[in-house]
Amino acid sequence: MVEAVRSAAAGSVIGPASRMPLTAACASRRASADAQQPCLGSITTPCGCPATQRIVEGTEIVTEWSVMKSTHSATRTRTGLKGETIMHRAARRLLVPAAVAASIALALAGCTTSNFGGEEGGGDGATEDGPIKIGAVLDITGVGANLGVPEQNTLNMLAEQVNADGGINGREVELIIKDNQSTEDGAARATTQLIENDDVDLIIGASRTGPSLAMRPLVEAAQVPTISVAANAAIVDGSEWVFKTAQNDLVVLERILDDAEAKGYTKIALARDATGFGEGIADIITELGEERGITLTATEAFEPSATDFTAQMTNLRSADADAVIIWGITPSAGLAQAAFVQIGVNKPVYQSHGVANDAFFEAAGPAAEGVIAPMGRLLVADQLPADDPQKEVIDQFIADYTEEFGSSPSSFAGHAYDAFKIGVAAIEEAGTDPEALRDAIEATSDFVGISGVFTMTPDNHSGLTADALIMAIAEGGRWTLNEE
Repeated sequence: MVEAVRSAAAGSVIGPASRMPLTAACASRRASADAQQPCLGSITTPCGCPATQRIVEGTEIVTEWSVMKSTHSATRTRTGLKGETIMHRAARRLLVPAAVAASIALALAGCTTSNFGGEEGGGDGATEDGPIKIGAVLDITGVGANLGVPEQNTLNMLAEQVNADGGINGREVELIIKDNQSTEDGAARATTQLIENDDVDLIIGASRTGPSLAMRPLVEAAQVPTISVAANAAIVDGSEWVFKTAQNDLVVLERILDDAEAKGYTKIALARDATGFGEGIADIITELGEERGITLTATEAFEPSATDFTAQMTNLRSADADAVIIWGITPSAGLAQAAFVQIGVNKPVYQSHGVANDAFFEAAGPAAEGVIAPMGRLLVADQLPADDPQKEVIDQFIADYTEEFGSSPSSFAGHAYDAFKIGVAAIEEAGTDPEALRDAIEATSDFVGISGVFTMTPDNHSGLTADALIMAIAEGGRWTLNEE
């Protein structure tokens, strides 16, 4: 089933569909006998394709066209992620707003009159004996560069390793990386290029939640399997085509609040990233806190590009709280930590898994000391017991990355490792047919990666549990295992 989102005002349809630019796909459909049969309903898209329409109220998807393939393939029935009702509620608030609006506007901008003849746009596609095309959309420049650069390094290294070993089933991997400049518009633009011009078989990205949400309607409309390396559950919630490898914000907050409860904290204050990564976090804390006798007493927000956090930290100093959660990525989360200590807020601090790199210590300086954060095992690999199921894989990745780039990898590099390895394993198993590849990713089971041990299902496109996280404490300019 090919899904495309229509602008309610313009009445236009976003493409591409069926792995082709939308207009070319529709031209092909009009020429077929199936185009004369109402696949699903009594309305048609502006290009003449039979379709049904689903309208969702509020701030979510305004109108969704559902256009059947000419084969009349059945729609899959899907349920939500099991047992994650809090995450669902937070996700529903994120599915469209600014990120998706950006992708809609950019996709519509690409539907020029010259495309309606089907002569332009869209690559020739990889043949079965040609290269396998893997695209990536990353925050290589801008506020997310601390995430995107190590992710880019990792993907380049792994693609070289695969090709040196003979490729995937004898086919070379062609890696096409695009910089979204840490913006949602850039992510939508890069995704459109990968789909229409490069005809990629798999997409990895984006580095952060906002850009990943901007990509989602485009890859779903084109039916391109996509593996995000960002955290928010809204990226994958209810999607047939999008997966992710970063640990969910829900399980991260569960670990934080479990630790807070064990220490007797009953009042928590929050300073959060004002973009997609921080959306819904206050609501999740409130609901999880009710189960643990913890109340959220104050919430502040900051832009990831901010450098002055005096106002937010001053407000938190006045908040009636036993501890504070700073939820962001580096460098902003580190700068917020430095401001927090500088103005004399003498309260314990939890940070999110967005600070799982050495850049946090560069930004926070001595103020990092004592911060507690849940994260994957990568940054404490030398402290893991020998029988840890991830230790061998993590140690090898650290050795390879350090030899190649002269520095140790961050957790974000690990998310890219997992996305690439899961994608390659699925291609080896199923080839590059979109539905077969998607199904193979969903069948991933007990995959030992850097971020955790993954088991995907049709209803779980994240694949990780709370066991993927350890608690770490900042001591002497590095992260130290803090598990009891």
